[in-house]
Amino acid sequence: MHFCTFTYSVETNIFTVKMNKIYLDNAATTPLADEVIDAMVGTMKMNFGNPSSTHSFGQEAKILIENVRRQVADYLHVTPAEIIFTSCGTESNNMIIKSAVEHLGVERIISSPLEHKCVSESILDMKARKGVEVNYIRPNEKGDIDLHKLEELLKSSDKKTLVSLMHVNNEIGNIYDIKKIAELCKENNALFHSDTVQTMAHMDLDFSDIQVDFASCSAHKFHGPKGVGFAFIRKSSGLKGIITGGPQERSLRAGTENVAGIVGLGKALELSLNNLEAYTSHMQEIKNYAAERLSAEIPGIKFNGRSSEKENSLYTVLSALLPYKNPLIGLQLDMKGIAISQGSACSSGASKPSMVMMMVLSEDEMDHCTPLRISFSHLTTKEDIDALVTALKEISKDFVIENTNVEHR
Repeated sequence: MHFCTFTYSVETNIFTVKMNKIYLDNAATTPLADEVIDAMVGTMKMNFGNPSSTHSFGQEAKILIENVRRQVADYLHVTPAEIIFTSCGTESNNMIIKSAVEHLGVERIISSPLEHKCVSESILDMKARKGVEVNYIRPNEKGDIDLHKLEELLKSSDKKTLVSLMHVNNEIGNIYDIKKIAELCKENNALFHSDTVQTMAHMDLDFSDIQVDFASCSAHKFHGPKGVGFAFIRKSSGLKGIITGGPQERSLRAGTENVAGIVGLGKALELSLNNLEAYTSHMQEIKNYAAERLSAEIPGIKFNGRSSEKENSLYTVLSALLPYKNPLIGLQLDMKGIAISQGSACSSGASKPSMVMMMVLSEDEMDHCTPLRISFSHLTTKEDIDALVTALKEISKDFVIENTNVEHR
């Protein structure tokens, strides 16, 4: 997707437009759809009332929120009372994990090193402050989770257990079988939380069939606004809120709701679901094209996890491994007008590789190769991919490829 740069000269009274940027970091965030912006602006102009107020201004705003709540519930095949609006997936995940310990008596958490930092750090916080036992399932070199190991762990203790495993990994794109995980949890009287931030609005999700207890969403992952998301909390769970001070969101999340943001979330969800088949087909085609072009033009390039596979990987993410060490690759591509990531945006400022890369790469690959996450939207074009390949070929000329035989562990 190309973006415009607008400049204005006071002296000449002339606007100039320069097409100079390509965006390939959609797993970090996505540009707002025009229809979303229009819906939010209209709400801010016309529906500024406090949803907790009993007068007509407040009740008009309240109706907008409840309409989106029903819309989300219909998508997930759950009841509206099970949808709690939050500021983002990070808040949702924090609330679920910490409240499960604080209010539901969870004494043990089973997770994996592949989780997003908002999940892994919430778990470690509960371990440090509440003495929760934590068990990790180490993934294999493809980034897959052994469900037999999960079952063994579930059967190994009578402690009240929460399993927290994501639906799709945000760095390598692997899809995990949350339906099977939910079944194992139910069979062993454990609660199941899944970070579904990367799959909400990107896949058909039926929580009447997938018996997950808790899930999370961030609107900005599917062309909605930042600062709004939701938590799915199954009504039978008994979870309580950790932000108190008001009755909003079924007393699970106190504070005046972000009405315009929630309306934007609803409009983005509507657009995504109405175009899901077309968007999926387009992005899968772009992803396949990217894998083919990179394989043909960059000798020694490899792909991490199952990101280059169609059946086991989400169509939005392609995780590549360049056959040389170049920690400045992101900056170099940015200088060429291409926005891309080497991993999760939430840890992009870190001086060491992400935990996900440490789990799926060998020591040789960590020492001699460079991971690159390319992530797509329905706006991404083949021309964008061609530009990326050209830029990588230019950068690669400065490196001697000595390790094309490095293998995944």
